[in-house]
Amino acid sequence: MLLLLPLSCSVLSTFAVALAAQHTTIVDLGYARYQGTVNKASGNLEFLGIRYAAAPTGALRWREPQHPQSTPGVQLANSFPNICWQGAPSTQLVSPFRQSGSNHFRRQIPGAPPPSEDCLFLNIATPSSGKGDLPVVVWIHGGGYVVGSTFMFDGDDLIRQAGGQAVVVIIQYRLGLFGFLSSQKVKNGGALNAGLLDQQFALQWVQQHISKFGGDPKKVTIWGESAGAGSVLQHLIANNGNTQPPLFRGAITGSTFLPSQYVFNDRIPEQLYAEAVEQSGCSSSADDLDCLRQADIDALNRINLNLTGSAFFGTACLNPVVDGTLITKRPIELIHEGKVNRAAYLAVTNQFEGWYPGFVDNRTADTVQTPEYLANIFPEFTDKQITAGTAVYANQGPPLDQARAIMGDSIFICPTYYLLRAFKGEAFKGEFAIAPAFHGDDIVYYFPTPLIVSSAIAGVTPPYNNSEFINNFSQSFMNFVLYQDPNVKWDSSNTVPHWPRWNEDNLAEIVFNRTEEGEPVFHTVETTADQLRRCDYWQSVGPFSGQ
Repeated sequence: MLLLLPLSCSVLSTFAVALAAQHTTIVDLGYARYQGTVNKASGNLEFLGIRYAAAPTGALRWREPQHPQSTPGVQLANSFPNICWQGAPSTQLVSPFRQSGSNHFRRQIPGAPPPSEDCLFLNIATPSSGKGDLPVVVWIHGGGYVVGSTFMFDGDDLIRQAGGQAVVVIIQYRLGLFGFLSSQKVKNGGALNAGLLDQQFALQWVQQHISKFGGDPKKVTIWGESAGAGSVLQHLIANNGNTQPPLFRGAITGSTFLPSQYVFNDRIPEQLYAEAVEQSGCSSSADDLDCLRQADIDALNRINLNLTGSAFFGTACLNPVVDGTLITKRPIELIHEGKVNRAAYLAVTNQFEGWYPGFVDNRTADTVQTPEYLANIFPEFTDKQITAGTAVYANQGPPLDQARAIMGDSIFICPTYYLLRAFKGEAFKGEFAIAPAFHGDDIVYYFPTPLIVSSAIAGVTPPYNNSEFINNFSQSFMNFVLYQDPNVKWDSSNTVPHWPRWNEDNLAEIVFNRTEEGEPVFHTVETTADQLRRCDYWQSVGPFSGQ
């Protein structure tokens, strides 16, 4: 339970009591006791760096997350935890897996906590007056399953947008080589999709412990952006869409990320594993997986950077796989079969997802050709899929714009529509259109509070700093967290535009934009037939794209 031990017996307001309790707010998790602090600006309680799983090091590399060991005494939860090891951006101008990169350095984000394998921690922000029954939102960060951490996101932002009526949990999980190394040998001697298992373990932790922080485990919504939204998709289809007991009641995806997700022992995952073994010097070992577990962390970090940096420009190669257990089939296949964990669903995409500069290399503007681009982004495509895809995108402008449209549709936009169809009229769809409306441009409207450093991803002032727009946009999502419907408001000051439900007979989605004069505008449009036609193409080639 949450213990508030005030230092004074005076009659104080709730906020003053919380401030007085700043150094005596303790939560007992059974295996450890954590002492949180009070954010003096908001009055919310904060617990930073709570361990939810044991350090996945040594013999625990590429294994399922384990329960933490008991720790005596009281642990201070007042600083951001070490971040998980980060990968490198993909930069290659040819198809993946032809050669390793050469990024022989530790990738460190300025101002961030240091990287470590011991990174399975989460942060919690909760109203000081919470009584154990508040809705809970679990934020899963993005970053292509290669980069990202908790330190870039302030849970107080979401509490404010919920009118002080929600508990916020922000989690970390293993990334890149450490979270998504796959092969038959990993299947036989470890755990596939370790990063997803970390997330699932954290969701189970929330079910067990969140009431001690004022939250209701029956009112959990999972929310992520980019690879975080891709992670939400993975949990929606996990266990053939029948995870028991349920871990959440609602799901939000922002720019649903679905890159190629091969079967764990297909050619490309096996090639990545072989390269990791070779670069580690474990090729001659009788048990190369055990050899990798004994490898020096700096050597593994170098390999992680090499592999992630060697992918085709704008893509990621160390992703979730079809492991046969947690994820039993290709995601599109499971979604099409309706095998999704039932939940209320809300989705948002950005108007120009594929136009983000890190996705399609502008240096190739004069040379890119659509057939070659399709072959590079999906290396298992045959001439048949390439020819068909080239025809589908022939009306999308010059070749560079066609490549951007292919990236945006195949990886982010169409996976969102697959999920919308699966929820059969019980879902909502929005589009963020504030120029330039690139991938990730919406995040700063949810998380505007700067933390350790400013970032292009989070923690900077919204470029369109209009309070009416920000409130209408961001509060819609927290209304959904509270009530599973963005149209239900927490009080009269919470004014959001009406979100229609999206279904096959009413393809309505709300667009968040501004006028040329700078006024916010919210209007409903119909999903275009051409957009759905392009998505039908991507669904048809799923066996070849690995989606």
